[in-house]
Amino acid sequence: MSDTPQALEGIRILDVSTLFAGPLAATILSDFGADVIKVEHPRGDPVRHHGYTKDGVPLWWKMLSRNKRTVTLSLSTIEGQDILCRLVEEADVLIENFRPGTLERWNLGPDRLQAINPKLIIARVTGFGQFGPYSGRPGFGTLAESMSGFAEITGDPDGPPTLPPFGLADGITAQTTANAILMALYHRDVHGGSGQVLDLAIIEPILTILGPQPIVYDQLGIIQTRTG
Repeated sequence: MSDTPQALEGIRILDVSTLFAGPLAATILSDFGADVIKVEHPRGDPVRHHGYTKDGVPLWWKMLSRNKRTVTLSLSTIEGQDILCRLVEEADVLIENFRPGTLERWNLGPDRLQAINPKLIIARVTGFGQFGPYSGRPGFGTLAESMSGFAEITGDPDGPPTLPPFGLADGITAQTTANAILMALYHRDVHGGSGQVLDLAIIEPILTILGPQPIVYDQLGIIQTRTG
């Protein structure tokens, strides 16, 4: 084994998110040495009950929880909030994907968390972002794959719009979130910056893989035909 430290050794991440995009971003960073603490509701992350299992263990959970330590907290309680704040003192990054306003309702918004730790980077993953006309709506990968136009241009020419057979939007959002966190860490640690709040909407990263299609439609009104 190499004695060379991993790239993110010494970086601690609190993964307060559930299901796919947020947890996968934390998993990607853990693969490069970040110390990830998974903060779960006492009922457990819903992904523990998702998909195929082997020996009673969901394979989605095994994939997403690798390299992570787990603690259970009820963040809607004062006790859970106080424990999270103590964890924040020693953390570099917090990833969450609650509906906008939820952390604030629990008195765990960025103002409080960054008052405790001004260097903290908070990545907020939602369907449509923290602000704007759709921000209050629930959002998930299938909606992003549809609303972005991806499904409309996918499939057979004489068939219906077709969704991908896997979590494409969630996967792209996870990669984008991990990249954004790395840039925020670089800005903080190399350029002497402070912590940041990263606002990531699942609807946006998938647009980046559509190439010129959005602008072609906007400027010329042309919709790419399905080619099978």
